Amino acid sequence: MRLLLIQPATKQVLDLGTWPASDTPLPAPEAGSFYWLSCERTEFETQIAAVQRLLLQLCGTPLVDLHISDLLNAQIPSTFDYTSDYDVMLFRRLDLPPPPATGSADAGSRPASAPLLKNLDTAPVGFAVFDQLLFSVHPGECPVRAHHVQRLLAPGTTPEKRAGSRLPASSADLMLRQLDLMVDGFLSLRRDMAKQMDQWQMALLNPNSRFHDWGKVLQAQLGLHQLNEICEDQRAAVQDWIDMLESWPEESETAERRARELLRVRSRDVLEHIERVSHHVHRMELSAEAAVQMHFSAQSNRANDIMRTLTTLTAIFLPLNLIAAVFGMNFDVLPLVHKEDGFWWAMGAMAGIGLALLVFFLRRRYIERDTLMGENT
Repeated sequence: MRLLLIQPATKQVLDLGTWPASDTPLPAPEAGSFYWLSCERTEFETQIAAVQRLLLQLCGTPLVDLHISDLLNAQIPSTFDYTSDYDVMLFRRLDLPPPPATGSADAGSRPASAPLLKNLDTAPVGFAVFDQLLFSVHPGECPVRAHHVQRLLAPGTTPEKRAGSRLPASSADLMLRQLDLMVDGFLSLRRDMAKQMDQWQMALLNPNSRFHDWGKVLQAQLGLHQLNEICEDQRAAVQDWIDMLESWPEESETAERRARELLRVRSRDVLEHIERVSHHVHRMELSAEAAVQMHFSAQSNRANDIMRTLTTLTAIFLPLNLIAAVFGMNFDVLPLVHKEDGFWWAMGAMAGIGLALLVFFLRRRYIERDTLMGENT
């Protein structure tokens, strides 16, 4: 477990290292300061009693057993709950390999080599928000946790995206910054989705290509549907947090009112990012469905053109077959049979009839000129 003491007033962050390193009780933070205790889910499972003692010491209340179960549940969807003493936010993020240690703000984004929406896994990050402490439970090797620890301890190497190097003003502010970073991971994923979808659309709409990646298209549609459900849960959780935030009593001090307003702004910003991801996913679902429908429509039109051409050619050769059949009868007396130029008269009549029918069908547009030239076959 990693324990940090964040002091926004003095712009200092004290790294208290691994906790619990000793049995020495921690002092209560000064006014405006708060602790951040972060751990992996497996660590929390083995240190529940120690965490409960720390929360009782610093915050005056331990976690409810039901909330402990939620924080340990790796399959729980994004959700929000609260008590009179603390709030609990469970938020699913993309479960991806750790990004390179470049200190960029895109921690948690999808590597360029990762397959699109293949085995789209997510993992919950749990937050228990107290006035003087933020307790967060992360999956193993969580890049969101690593990024914020690095940014707090070395703000010059990982600048905050919108607020400079300013420290979070409260435990709720720090939680919202982590939520924002997790949503940015989904925003980064949409660029890869759009690129892959454009490639599939071009392949589906190409009349001269045979599309065989139907398994990947189905997998992408299932992944988009799963991603849409994740966004819906995230939006509901953040909206519940915003509604709860609005119910807090108004602060009397100007600085406290400003801090509260900044929390509202950050909360709405996170919600807006989630809605952008949800809107993009919905648009991608419609785009994929439209591309598939257009592909089958194009194939159906192509089959109709082929059948129309074959039917027209059959109609042209029917009278020619009739003439050939008449002159193939076993009669002794037939017109033109015993004449030297009879064959050429018959061939000329057949050619004239075929040409007349061809002109007739072209004028009626039963067949097109480019079809006869072989451009669409």
